[in-house]
Amino acid sequence: MQLTDSLKSLYIKTAKRLKGSDRRQFMAEVVKSLGFGGQIIAEGELGWNRRTIRKGMQELEHEMSIADSFKLRGRKPIEHQLPNLVEDIRSIVDPQSQTDPTFKSTRLYTRLSSAEVRRQLIEVKGYRDEQLPTTETIRQRLNLLGYGLKRVAKTKPLKQIPETKAIFESVNRINEEADDNPTTLRISIDAKVAVKVGEFDRGGKTRVNTVALDHDFPSAASLTPYGIFLPELNELSLFFVKSRLTADCIVDLLEDWWLSVKNRFTHIRRLVINQDNGPENHSRRTQFMFRIVEFANKFQLTIQLAYYPPYHSKYNPVERAFGWLEQHWSGSLLDTVDAVLRLASSLSFKGKNPVVILVEKTYHKGVKLNDLAMAAIERQLQRLPNLKKWFVEIFGKPT
Repeated sequence: MQLTDSLKSLYIKTAKRLKGSDRRQFMAEVVKSLGFGGQIIAEGELGWNRRTIRKGMQELEHEMSIADSFKLRGRKPIEHQLPNLVEDIRSIVDPQSQTDPTFKSTRLYTRLSSAEVRRQLIEVKGYRDEQLPTTETIRQRLNLLGYGLKRVAKTKPLKQIPETKAIFESVNRINEEADDNPTTLRISIDAKVAVKVGEFDRGGKTRVNTVALDHDFPSAASLTPYGIFLPELNELSLFFVKSRLTADCIVDLLEDWWLSVKNRFTHIRRLVINQDNGPENHSRRTQFMFRIVEFANKFQLTIQLAYYPPYHSKYNPVERAFGWLEQHWSGSLLDTVDAVLRLASSLSFKGKNPVVILVEKTYHKGVKLNDLAMAAIERQLQRLPNLKKWFVEIFGKPT
């Protein structure tokens, strides 16, 4: 059979419009019509692949379609070769990540580049250079894990103290040891700026028409959110405090939380507490140290206080929970206490809702110990040399 130019053009255009099995079977029908040597003619004149033609011949002969297994082709993702790679990347990047200081995004920001992450995978995690993918692949995995590589405008700390680097190194070491020890539980605690209760605009958008006051007048009531977050379990407890947040209030919240969860953690002997060095809970605040020692004695726990350096509290994991909360209720009017509690209770992160509790007890500021009483407390403390303000270990003893 002689192929004219018009017939060639018709066959080629038709084959291009068809897909998969239909295309192969059409090509096989054309080759059969060409007679003896049809495959050679089709390959030379029409540019068709002879393997594709033979596959179409088999489909015609057996009156069936052969499935195209596209998903079995190509290279496998790097996770097939290195199943622990993603978790190792997370363990390197997470201690160096912070939440958005404005709480307008739940995305995390990190100081590490993909090249630096790759270098640490080799030096810290023991990977070989030829094992690891390129820095571009690691950058893609960082984005999939939710780590942004660009800083937001307000992440640069106002200033640093000379001990900042040493404090971060010690915090990271203590946290890693805690996460690897089955008898140690690590928690992250902190307070958020008080929430004014009223018809005030909090930013964000909503699908219904919502009208807020045109000025943020003084509020009749305010609630201070205080969070206790378990980073390894992604569990959050939110206490909304009506009174002032004092040292006594903070330890009372810790005791209430521990009483509610201690049946689940009967194997825990040591509690590591990540927090910032605020005025009511720093390690030289006499009433706070008195109460936290009482807490250790009462529940027979060893407590490690691990503080983040000044102007770096955004690295504290509980701050991320406040970012989720701010994202969650932006666009809503927190016009009543019940609305605040209801919206906080409906927050969901990785399928879990927080425990939300309203604290109505009144606390007074200014309670403190004299030097003699504090000296007795110090005998039960062990402070890290050179970083005594930032790392304090408390050994519980029978009361």
